[in-house]
Amino acid sequence: MRSTSSKNRTGRAARAAAAVLAGALALSLTACGGDGDDDGNEQGGSGNEETAGAVTLPKLNGESLEVAAVWTGAEQANFKQVLAEFEKRTGAKVTFVPAQDPIINFLGSKVAGGQPPDIAMLPQPGAIKQAVDKKWAKPLGADAIKELQENYSQGWQDIGKVDNKQYGVYYKAANKSLIWYNTQVFENAGATEPKTWDELLTTAQTVYDSGVTPFSVGGAEGWTLTDWFENIYLSQAGPKKYDQLAKHEIKWTDPSVKDALTALAQVWGKKDYVAGGATGALQTDFPASVTQTFTGGDQPKAGMVYEGDFAQVNIVQAKAKVGTDAKVFPFPAVGDTAPVVSGGDAAVILQDSKAAQALATWLASPDAATIQAKLGGYLSPNKNVDNSAYPNEVQQKIAKALIDSGDDFRFDMSDQAPQAFGGTPGKGEWKALQDFLKNPTDIAGTQRKLEADAAAAYGN
Repeated sequence: MRSTSSKNRTGRAARAAAAVLAGALALSLTACGGDGDDDGNEQGGSGNEETAGAVTLPKLNGESLEVAAVWTGAEQANFKQVLAEFEKRTGAKVTFVPAQDPIINFLGSKVAGGQPPDIAMLPQPGAIKQAVDKKWAKPLGADAIKELQENYSQGWQDIGKVDNKQYGVYYKAANKSLIWYNTQVFENAGATEPKTWDELLTTAQTVYDSGVTPFSVGGAEGWTLTDWFENIYLSQAGPKKYDQLAKHEIKWTDPSVKDALTALAQVWGKKDYVAGGATGALQTDFPASVTQTFTGGDQPKAGMVYEGDFAQVNIVQAKAKVGTDAKVFPFPAVGDTAPVVSGGDAAVILQDSKAAQALATWLASPDAATIQAKLGGYLSPNKNVDNSAYPNEVQQKIAKALIDSGDDFRFDMSDQAPQAFGGTPGKGEWKALQDFLKNPTDIAGTQRKLEADAAAAYGN
């Protein structure tokens, strides 16, 4: 998933709030296993509407819609099941349009050709703002806003707003502060789940000494590298600095960035700590970084892989069982508290119509989110999705921690940046951190490059 990554400015929580959520994750993610619709409460319709649960949808026989997203593989297939249920309930026909990163550029070509999709799933608040600034995005109607207000915390509503007007429905969320591990590797090595950065380095050495490379890194996709940096930076520098750097109110040449890169180099720069070395990692995409951690029996290419809850889709593709073969622990505390970084994907209307507004309303409903929750590898910020819908105990606890956090989370930093800096392959932060993975000794040079690219993108 280019996950699922996401960008406006929201829910700035205090350090204490982040500590509470991190603590909840630490308590909840150690256990692993288990398995996890009634629509009910039908409302009266007017005869030309179909009602299910709390969401009422119009009849749309003969209407056709296009939805664009960068999702691939199982994630795309699962989302298509959500769209299929919308078709069943309304009579509309919905076509999924595969998009490429950066999606704003993809949409630009579609708009220029006079054929924009009806709805786009935008993985950054910054991309939502760009779509609004370019006058592509259309505000949500009353029905979609009502559904949002009933089902979402204020923080998740706010990150879909531009100039206090609601444009986005955050259909998909991500907890991006997790490290997944191969349980057989840990058992063979006698390794334990770490709670601090120093303990993580000790665990990595224990895994290395057992004959398995500690970490798998999907460096071919720059967003995975920004996520590594953000977790370290949030924990080490704290929420206030995190917010300042996210807005470019402090420079990337700040000493706090040096400290985070120095910590990151303790993993990326340690000989034989990354599967395939820097060269191999830079040729490994995100899905492969996960699957190679959970294939090969007790001798996989790596013992651990960092990424969000959505990695479960790829774990299942590796024919590993979440909770048995694959377990997870919260990203360890580098500073005073463990980090809690979130991301997400928002549905944004590009062609305003009754059908597009109905689809946005559907995606804001617990009915829609519940379908994908049951399929696994998905996390919803919709607080009215029953926790039992998630297919295993691990994901149930991750979802509960997200919902219980309310507005107390930090959104993915690169997703808050202008897309030219935080969301474009081969450019900006993605490219600078790929270069840093290749040469983790060049901390000062990396900072200078990050600052130059940020200044150009932010215009300051």
